[in-house]
Amino acid sequence: MNPVLHGNLLLVDDEVSITSALHRALRAPLGNQVKIVTCNSGKEAIAEMLARRFDVIVSDLRMPHMGGMELLATAAEIQPECVRLILTGTADFATAQEAVNKFGLYRYLTKPWDIEELVKHLSSALIHSAEQRAQKDQAVQWVASQGQLSAEALERHRLESMEPGITRVEWDEHGCLVVPTSWGRLE
Repeated sequence: MNPVLHGNLLLVDDEVSITSALHRALRAPLGNQVKIVTCNSGKEAIAEMLARRFDVIVSDLRMPHMGGMELLATAAEIQPECVRLILTGTADFATAQEAVNKFGLYRYLTKPWDIEELVKHLSSALIHSAEQRAQKDQAVQWVASQGQLSAEALERHRLESMEPGITRVEWDEHGCLVVPTSWGRLE
């Protein structure tokens, strides 16, 4: 029996036809508990990542303005616990190796995709994400039970798990929010 999958999945490809085809192909097999969001640029994807938590992000490798490597590296900064995959028409071992080393790529998948294989990989990624989150929550609860974590730190962890990055805010000497330079490409 297959587990019921849940979570938020972000699909990014500069070709609208690709994101539409992926959404149609994945909707039924992944089930109603998986919310699928599609974007057609790195800029759009970053805005989505700043707005909500994603469990899994799948990006094309070659896109104009911001390629998949740059996008997923930025995703690793914004949402370090999201599971990151590349789905590309380019099978390049050196690029795959760089992605794994640079930002912990979970899978490097190639187009054209086989829908059954893609569903298996994305299901595995969603399960992996849920397991990682559960382990982290369990570790935080254990530390809290040992009296080593304040109520404020426990609340920070809870908020961070719901909205990644919410507790990592920097302010300058004038009281203005400091946005990391990798996020500055939103203009």
